[in-house]
Amino acid sequence: MHVPVKFLVLSLLFLTSSFSGFSCIGAANAAEKIPRTLAGHAGPVYALAFSPDGRTLASGACDGSVKVWDTASGRLLHTLAVHADDVFHVAFSPDGHTLACSCDDHAIGSGDHRIKIWDAASGMLLCTLTNQQEDVFPVAFSPDGRTLASGGEDGSVKVWDVASGKLLCTCTSHRETVYTVTFSPDGRTLASGSQDGSIRVWDTASGSLLRTIAGHSDAILYLAFSPDGRTLTTGNNDNSIKVRDAVSGRLLRTPVSHAPTFCAVAFSSDGRTLAISSGDKSIKIRDAVSGKLLRTLKGHAGVVKALAFSPDGHRLASGDDERSVKIWSLR
Repeated sequence: MHVPVKFLVLSLLFLTSSFSGFSCIGAANAAEKIPRTLAGHAGPVYALAFSPDGRTLASGACDGSVKVWDTASGRLLHTLAVHADDVFHVAFSPDGHTLACSCDDHAIGSGDHRIKIWDAASGMLLCTLTNQQEDVFPVAFSPDGRTLASGGEDGSVKVWDVASGKLLCTCTSHRETVYTVTFSPDGRTLASGSQDGSIRVWDTASGSLLRTIAGHSDAILYLAFSPDGRTLTTGNNDNSIKVRDAVSGRLLRTPVSHAPTFCAVAFSSDGRTLAISSGDKSIKIRDAVSGKLLRTLKGHAGVVKALAFSPDGHRLASGDDERSVKIWSLR
């Protein structure tokens, strides 16, 4: 297990009344805007997710909590006590009714590696999934919200029934930690990326391996299908962004290569824009096709470890290792 990579992934697949500004660089010299900043976490923020309607934002941190915020007012709606040391990932169901998080408690001798599913409106815990032998990093809901996929340090991908909490299947083929999982838009396939540098594509109904996409020199940290499901965009530990044919795995283009070390990456839901943070505490907004730099956001006191676009792509949330979360307007 490579600890630096582990905490890079916590930034995947990421609010007080104090404010700080940002600057825009590039062809689009937009007027300066001030992001909303909310504070409340007692540890670094490594997980962020907008609800499907964009009205709420969930943040997870290394303080053993998930917080749910109203994005319009910045008001804290819920603090979900996870009772763990680290929250690795958060995800809303497609209907926005439930919220899942993966977490780990180092205080328990054998390690407590759990996935918790909450009612997003009330903050009530619905169920806890515990059939994991190693750390659980990414979680992702299927497009219909009925199943949840998770990836673990043991190289496995698990698929769960959300309503019952039952483990439906375990997909084993990766040799090392799985850092990212994502469903195709039609929900028929599931892609996973690993420390072993490979992408596996699975049949969600049977759990069988459909194909392996190789050709990466380092860990796959981020995956995103295009809205039509025809391409798969990857963020790699070699600090490049690659776009591949989702069926053949053929490399179509590399919009970003040899960039400064990635700390977090996020893709907009339309697949047109990507955000990348690096060690200089800035966030670069780029065209996902050409890689062209559109603007640079500055204002974080710490290194940004989590990024998430709002569903409409008009806002970007960012969380840093100094315990703060910001919401930026990109319009």
